[in-house]
Amino acid sequence: MILNEQEIQQVNIDGLALRVFLKALDLIGGPRALFEYRNLTWVPSLIEAAYAVVLANELLKTEDEIAEFIGITRQTVRNMLRADVDLVKQKLRQELADKTIKAHTAGGLAKWAYEEIKRGNEQIPFLAELLEQASEALGVEWPIKVLQRIRGLKFPTNRLMLQERLRGLKIYGVPVEELLEGLEEPVQNPAALLKGLRLQLEARGVLSKPQGRAQGGDQ
Repeated sequence: MILNEQEIQQVNIDGLALRVFLKALDLIGGPRALFEYRNLTWVPSLIEAAYAVVLANELLKTEDEIAEFIGITRQTVRNMLRADVDLVKQKLRQELADKTIKAHTAGGLAKWAYEEIKRGNEQIPFLAELLEQASEALGVEWPIKVLQRIRGLKFPTNRLMLQERLRGLKIYGVPVEELLEGLEEPVQNPAALLKGLRLQLEARGVLSKPQGRAQGGDQ
């Protein structure tokens, strides 16, 4: 799915999705909590959920359209968008403590963050600072570093543009240039980029697949 010019002007999808993602990090306790739950693999799932919630609420996209845009299955999108926010709040701490986060949990957290932003409960300077602190606090800081490097980059994009932005970055000791070689072009959006990098890391055995999450992320 490629957004048309009118939709792009209507809402900054990447910018709002990043705000939802950051607000979600804020809701689980900020940098202190991130340090407590370090070495997790759920950050890309939360970013995917942030995109799903934004596309569904701001542009009224269907589950199929969202799945195509992000690069995940329709069932994963459905699990994210149908998540019960109140129920997720009750179970969130346990899932984080268990170092797992399922699609519906990521979706519920993203929906909660989106609702807070719409209510005006957002402190932009604090969230910007959180982005910097998260790089140090998270054991999986690579998604944050990638997002920082590609800020302002127009999507869809190709490997050459990504190589220019990410040159010199290593993820778990692997040069990002090597990981980018395995990505399909064009790369539609930041969520697809993070998912592609994660899959490359998993294929190399550098990063383990998240516990409790089947291939395709449909749980």
